[in-house]
Order: sequence, then C-alpha cells, then structure tokens
Amino acid sequence: MDAEQIGEMRNEIKSYVAKSGWTLTDIVKEMNKTRGEKEQTTTQNISNKLTRGTIKYSECKEIAFIIGFAIKWEPIE
Repeated sequence: MDAEQIGEMRNEIKSYVAKSGWTLTDIVKEMNKTRGEKEQTTTQNISNKLTRGTIKYSECKEIAFIIGFAIKWEPIE
C-alpha cells in the first residue's frame, strides 16, 4: 500500500466511526471487553495502526461490528 491508499483507508474507517456516533476511545473500550488481559489495546495503538496502514482485517471487522456495520465484499463490475 502506498501512502495515498493508506490515507484513504484510514479516512474511510474514521468516517464510518464518526457517522455512527462512536469515538475511537469508546470503540477500544468495547473491544477490550472481549479480550484477555494480554490482548488489550489502546486508542493510541489503533490510531497508529490506522495511520501506518497496519491494522489487521480482524480488527477492522471488529470495529465495524461494534459500530453496527458489516464489511461486505462485492464483485467489481
């Protein structure tokens, strides 16, 4: 991924978060409810992963679920 693609991905996720009325801090709190002590994350960690483009797909799915969305794959026409 180049810097432009990373920025687009970050902006897309952040826009869905904002539209849903959630904050990244509240999402991380919700994520940590289902994680063990060693798997806990922080708002800064998720924000850094979004900025660097290193966020896991599973984390994206988890965020989407928390804010009431599903990631759907559709064929390109």
